[in-house]
Amino acid sequence: MQKLLILILVMLSLQAYAQDDLFNTPKPPSRKGVIFGVNGGIDFPGGDMADRFGTSYRAGGQVLYKTKSNWVIGPKFDYMFGNKLKIDSLMINIIDKYGSFISSTGQRIGVTIFQRGYMMGLQGGKIFNIGKSSSDNGILAMTTVGFMEHKVFIRDRDDAIPQLRGDYKKGYDRLTNGWMLEQYVGYTYFANNNLLNFHIGLNVSAGFTQGRRDFLYDVMRTDNESRIDLLFGIRGGWYIPIFKRKSEEFFFE
Repeated sequence: MQKLLILILVMLSLQAYAQDDLFNTPKPPSRKGVIFGVNGGIDFPGGDMADRFGTSYRAGGQVLYKTKSNWVIGPKFDYMFGNKLKIDSLMINIIDKYGSFISSTGQRIGVTIFQRGYMMGLQGGKIFNIGKSSSDNGILAMTTVGFMEHKVFIRDRDDAIPQLRGDYKKGYDRLTNGWMLEQYVGYTYFANNNLLNFHIGLNVSAGFTQGRRDFLYDVMRTDNESRIDLLFGIRGGWYIPIFKRKSEEFFFE
């Protein structure tokens, strides 16, 4: 009986020690390395952007270098696209009363129009760790400084409308560009099983842009006004990190 009691006490002591060791194990230090990211998101326009376009989308990529203190820096590129336009006067001088275009052969045809553009720049920020098991996970706050461009993409598939051939199309596309500033705040997660590495959050983009066409044929004026183009969005993405071990050997997460 005494031997059984001693055995039970020893087992309970070992279990308590194992639990203490489990819950008091310090978090491993954060890792450094290169992170490749693929991003996607949806944007809602504001400012001058809202007068021209509706909801749009973006897809792109980024490359970040992450330090052991969780600072990140690197370039990014986003392609913007959408199909909601709000320009009532667009090509009004070359459409009939039914809103159709007349081809060079006298036929009534349709033309598709879209929003197209891109954003590129250098981003930098920091991951504020909130995870209990990893020093790499947490709230990512990041700022991007770069360049924004957008325009109306006009597609005349058969090149059947003389007024939209060659450089004439530039008199309708509202090409606009300039420098931009973007703020992003979201949650970033790096798993230890090599499968799940992602981020998701909110971003606000402000483009300090200007119209770049000398003359717009439909409204008979130049297009060189300064603009403030705002985008409020939800963005997420997938990471492929390449961190360094203590032995300085690379490994994929």
